Amino acid sequence: MQILHVVGARPNFMKVAPVHRALASKNGVAQMLVHTGQHYDVNMSDVFFQQLSIPAPDVNLGVGSGSHAKQTAEIMIGFESLVNERRPDLVLVYGDVNSTVAAALVCAKLGIRIGHVEAGLRAFDRTMPEEINRLVTDQLADLLFTPSEDGDQNLEREGVAKEKIFLVGNVMIDTLVRLLPVAKQTKVEGVPEEFILVTLHRPSNVDDPASLRELLDALASISKKLPVVFPVHPRTRQRIRDLGLTLPAGDRLVLLDPRPYIDFLALQTRSRAVVTDSGGIQEETTYLGVPCITTRENTERPVTVTQGTNVLVGHDIKALHRELERVLNGDRKPHRIPPLWDGKASERIADIITK
Repeated sequence: MQILHVVGARPNFMKVAPVHRALASKNGVAQMLVHTGQHYDVNMSDVFFQQLSIPAPDVNLGVGSGSHAKQTAEIMIGFESLVNERRPDLVLVYGDVNSTVAAALVCAKLGIRIGHVEAGLRAFDRTMPEEINRLVTDQLADLLFTPSEDGDQNLEREGVAKEKIFLVGNVMIDTLVRLLPVAKQTKVEGVPEEFILVTLHRPSNVDDPASLRELLDALASISKKLPVVFPVHPRTRQRIRDLGLTLPAGDRLVLLDPRPYIDFLALQTRSRAVVTDSGGIQEETTYLGVPCITTRENTERPVTVTQGTNVLVGHDIKALHRELERVLNGDRKPHRIPPLWDGKASERIADIITK
C-alpha cells in the first residue's frame, strides 16, 4: 500500500509527524511526503521538520504565497502531475489549509481515495476561508478521522455516511505528549519568569487597522500588569508595517520572531495565560490546563470551550481585560482533557487504514 501525505503549512506538520511514524511501523506500507510550499519561511517550515523528526519531503511543490485562488490553483496543477505519476492507494490531507482542499479536489477528480485527518470541525462561519476548505474536503473524503464527538455530529448532519467517519482523537496532542518532556527542559532566552503569551494572525484581527491598533494598545496595557511575550507571525508583522503602526517593545512587552514548535510549547507550559486567535493553540492549552483567551467570535473547536480552558471574547477588548483579570486573580474555569486526547490518535488512524 502506498500512502501519500500532503502538508503545506505549519499546523499540518504537528499532525503529520505522529501519523507518519505510526504508519512506518506497519508492514507493507510505503509512504511519500509532499510539501506544497504554502509556508516557506524557515522559522515556519524547515525547523519544524527537524524538531518533529519528520523525514525530508520527497517532493516540494514550492508554491509560496499568493491569493487563496492563486495558491490553491498552483498546488492543484503541481499535485495533479505528481498523483498521475505515482497513483497512490490513499492520499492523507490534514487540517483546513489551502493545501488540504487543493489536494482533495485533485484526488476526487482522479479517483484517488482521500483520508482527512482532523475532519468534521466547524465554526459555522463561511467568512473564514478555512471553513470553506473544511466543508469541501469533508464532502470529498473517503475516510474522515475526527478529533472529538462534535466532529462526528457535524458530518452526519451534512450527510456524510457513518461508515466513513472514525472518531480517533486529536493527533496534535500526540505530538504534544511526545515532545512535552523536551519542552519542559527547554529555556527560551529573553523571556521573563512570569508572563502572558500572545499570538495573533487571523485577518479579522490583523487586517483591519482599527482592530489591530486596538489590540496592540491592549497588549501595551496588559503588559503593565504582567509581562507579555509576543512571537509575531510574519503576516502580523507585515500588516503592522503596512499600516505604519508600531509596537512599544521593551522589558514588559517582549517581541520574538516565530518560534519553533518545542520553544513555543515551552512558552505555553510556563505562561500564566495565552491570548490567541489560533485554532491549534486552543487545543494545546486545553491539554496543558493553561487558561486560553481567544480573540475570535467563534471556534471550530467548541470542545475547548465546553470542556477545556478556552474562553471566547471576540473583538471585545473589555472582555479580554476582564477575562485576564480573572485569571490573574486565580479565578480559573473548571476544565478537563477531552476523551481520546491521549497521545494515541495516530495509532488508531494507522490501524484503521491498514485494516
